[in-house]
Amino acid sequence: MDDYAPMLNANLDGWNRAMGVRFVRVTLDEVVAEWTIGAEHLQAYGIVHGGVHCGVIETLASVGAAMNALKDGRSVVGLENTTSFLHAVRAGTLTATAHPIVRGRRTQVWEANVKDEKGRLVATGRVRLMVLEADTNLAGKKIGLE
Repeated sequence: MDDYAPMLNANLDGWNRAMGVRFVRVTLDEVVAEWTIGAEHLQAYGIVHGGVHCGVIETLASVGAAMNALKDGRSVVGLENTTSFLHAVRAGTLTATAHPIVRGRRTQVWEANVKDEKGRLVATGRVRLMVLEADTNLAGKKIGLE
């Protein structure tokens, strides 16, 4: 089973770089990433902002779905993200793990969990993604494998 984590870590996009997301394992069946909580992750009460959990969960689901779609020369885009915040966290390293629920031809659904260093579940979410054919226009720009 191929692990694409080194390739992704060498080519982090702006959001992942800004958030300090490090991919631990990326396969067609599982995506694992971690990040160390810093000031950039905190909201006014000094706890991790819910948007960070949402963003990481969406990132992992998108990466997993994209890896599966790329096999057929296609790409994916998120349609919805439902994330629940279970426990507040102020410091430490968080680990998120995502797995596919459905990998269909037109849509995929991935589920992810975020845990703290003690293994406590702090957030969970589900992301639905649309699978796009090659050369699809997205926000006025043609996307595809180049």
